[in-house]
Amino acid sequence: MKAIATLFIIICLGAVGWASKGIWLRHHSPSGQLLLSGTAAPLASDRGLGAPSTSGSSLSAPSSSDAPSTSDKGFAVVELFTSEGCSSCPPADELVAKTQSESNSRPVYILAFHVDYWNHLGWKDVFSDAAWSKRQNQYAAWLHLSSVYTPQIVVNGRTEFVGSEEGKLRDALKSNLKSAPSTQLTLKEGQTSPGTINLQYQTEGVTGNTSLLLALVQKTGTTQVKRGENEGRTLSHVQIVRNLQTIVLENASAGNRDSAGGPMSGTAHIDLPAGLNRTDCEIIAFLQNNANGEIVAATKL
Repeated sequence: MKAIATLFIIICLGAVGWASKGIWLRHHSPSGQLLLSGTAAPLASDRGLGAPSTSGSSLSAPSSSDAPSTSDKGFAVVELFTSEGCSSCPPADELVAKTQSESNSRPVYILAFHVDYWNHLGWKDVFSDAAWSKRQNQYAAWLHLSSVYTPQIVVNGRTEFVGSEEGKLRDALKSNLKSAPSTQLTLKEGQTSPGTINLQYQTEGVTGNTSLLLALVQKTGTTQVKRGENEGRTLSHVQIVRNLQTIVLENASAGNRDSAGGPMSGTAHIDLPAGLNRTDCEIIAFLQNNANGEIVAATKL
């Protein structure tokens, strides 16, 4: 018995040692499944599976290298896949809100997609849409992931990580803001009509197999959650995607291309959801490769 007890203690100490090195990475899935991967990461208690909401004061302060810069050459489209039904998501929502506030004058474009696959587990996210779940699954295919999870962040269609990982987000922003894009996108608002935003766009450097995506984003939103994992909490959100329009640029009716890779221009419109005013939202436009998901240009109105 003494030998067995000694062996048990050794095993327990070994498990603590592995966890302290951050070998186990936890993702939160709506089925309650614990997804593990052998990637070095912070302790599981810091990053998911029912982790409590992180207050704004506990998020780290930006370093001097993260401060707004007039020398930004690139851009960063930050897509957060989240849900009001997921207890791991509020820290990620707070992180993107902090990032939005810090990056207000920089080419950082945040899109919060509220997925719908949590809705059957006690609380229906009022901002959820099956189309956003479909978009996340498309990223799983593009990025060769075995599953989807929340919260997840994807930056410029190329890099993904758990949505509450502030260090990884800051690193991704720094890297992408340094690189000047070879493709250009401009957007102008045309004459308005009731319930519709009319737009004019122009691209340059698009070589094919690319789509223009126009996202109508509600700047802020608040929900009192009455059931589910976040029952009793009041959740605040920023940059909520309410509508997404896709224009495949190879289609001649979508625009006018002067030459291969040359300027292409066209018009588009996007509808305002009922109850949402133009002053409550903004338009984020970006060009995305249809084959691998890479985002090659972005702008906003």
